[in-house]
Amino acid sequence: MTEAAAELPAPPEQARTVFGDRFADALRYAGLLADVGVQRGLIGPREVPRLWERHLLNCAVLSEVIDQDVSVCDVGSGAGLPGIPLALVRPDLKITLLEPLLRRTTFLEEVVKLLGLANVTVVRGRAEEMVGLLAPVDVVTARAVAPLERLAGWGLPLLRPHGEMAVLKGDTAEEELKTARAALGRLGAVGATVVHVGEGIVDPLSTVVRVQVGESPGGVRAATRRAKAARAHRAARKGGAGRRRR
Repeated sequence: MTEAAAELPAPPEQARTVFGDRFADALRYAGLLADVGVQRGLIGPREVPRLWERHLLNCAVLSEVIDQDVSVCDVGSGAGLPGIPLALVRPDLKITLLEPLLRRTTFLEEVVKLLGLANVTVVRGRAEEMVGLLAPVDVVTARAVAPLERLAGWGLPLLRPHGEMAVLKGDTAEEELKTARAALGRLGAVGATVVHVGEGIVDPLSTVVRVQVGESPGGVRAATRRAKAARAHRAARKGGAGRRRR
């Protein structure tokens, strides 16, 4: 056990309630974050003492704003936050952890295998390069990735029509939303609000920015990228069929 891992506190009682029959897996994940996660630079050692309240529970309560049986893409998943806590509390969700860095995707794949998360897929790549390559999802999530305006440019194009981006933010959520409203409109958003979740579980409450899209997620540029990707896919299939015939 590393010095940082020794600082991991006992889980609060709320963790048993939130994670239910996956509580043992939540314990294992917390232990991995505090040990291997710190060793590989995925989280800072100073975060270990507040790992439960600030990270695992803070992410798990995001489930309060996500519908049943939908597909979710966690953009810039990093060490798996919020995607892995969501997967533990919501086995009904089909979750993709999207992360560009190899050392992080390696860790995520190890965690998914160790915890037996059959509802989770790890994909290495940048969100802006995945438009038209990943199947559109119902919900995009993220946490501590980028300012809202930039994050929306990455996340909204990954949504299906009438999907939603639900991202965890801090005290600047209202200001970020105010600043980003014009850009959100250009990206196909039709509504955006700030909500607070986790009553009785986390203090302070977790802040979530919810952005709903209409018929054109990501706007004109995203539609163009999707069309280009579709043409490339059709050409690749046609070329493959021609080679097989010969």
